[in-house]
Amino acid sequence: MSVTKRILVTGGAGFLGSHLCERLVEQGHDVICLDNLFTSQKSNVEHLLGKKNFEFIRHDVTEPIFLEVDEVYNFACPAAPGHYQYNPIKTMKTSVLGAINMLGMAKRCRAKILQASTSEVYGDPEVHPQPESYRGAVNTLGPRACYDEGKRAAETLFMDYHRMNKVNIRMVRIFNTYGPRMHPYDGRVVSNFIRQALNGEAITLYGDGSQTRSFCYRDDLCEAIIRMMNGPDTFVGPVNIGNPGEFTIKQLAELVVKLTGSKSQLVFKPLPADDPLQRQPDITLARKHLNGWEPKVPLEEGLKKTIEWFRGIDMTKFRAPTPNY
Repeated sequence: MSVTKRILVTGGAGFLGSHLCERLVEQGHDVICLDNLFTSQKSNVEHLLGKKNFEFIRHDVTEPIFLEVDEVYNFACPAAPGHYQYNPIKTMKTSVLGAINMLGMAKRCRAKILQASTSEVYGDPEVHPQPESYRGAVNTLGPRACYDEGKRAAETLFMDYHRMNKVNIRMVRIFNTYGPRMHPYDGRVVSNFIRQALNGEAITLYGDGSQTRSFCYRDDLCEAIIRMMNGPDTFVGPVNIGNPGEFTIKQLAELVVKLTGSKSQLVFKPLPADDPLQRQPDITLARKHLNGWEPKVPLEEGLKKTIEWFRGIDMTKFRAPTPNY
């Protein structure tokens, strides 16, 4: 018989956080979704609000909060460049103060806590694909540093709380993820391209489109994250979570045009500062420690599901969270 746990998901109304909440609620756990709704949507968890084992709290993780929980999934932080660059100091505070507040709660409650870190800790990598042992090439002074360095500092805090205070931690480094419930104006390539294609607008590529990314469907990613949380305490990570299939941005744009049947043309603009030219996870550790986990959803299949979701929403009801998009 499975034990019902009290689980806190920070950033729980976001794209990934809402899917985690949904899965944990379905498993019968008592789930608390905490979110300040800066870049997320309350509508992402609207279908859960009437359930007895789900509650929503509007709160900013940079401010202390006292809850009694068994597990914490720390997902609170803007993740798209335009949004985290809009208020870079706030972004850094969210990563650092948010980690301190949640780790403090985990220490007090003797709770297990998982940090949603990112492939951005690798910066513009000089090693390809990127294993967890690679320490990265991050420009500490660049416009993306508020996010990259904030997440790196959060990893440091997690390890120090683990070493010094015996807090039971997990760390996952998330690579590009996509799927239904992406915000149409989150500025990520998948949502940008789909929105532009469906609206018949020109599809914007930066640089010559030869930079590469690896795209993991949200169901595959959530499965890996839950396996990591429920895995043995002997493996705390960090562990790369993503799909090792590598595509150029131009290939992605052409596939979106094909699947939407759009007549949109591709237009090219200058590459932003510090935009990584390559991004591909080495998932050897994930395969080893997460019960043989492997991404199952091919890019074309995942894009079809995502496009179908985009076709079913009223985009006029979504607003860009910041003026940057």
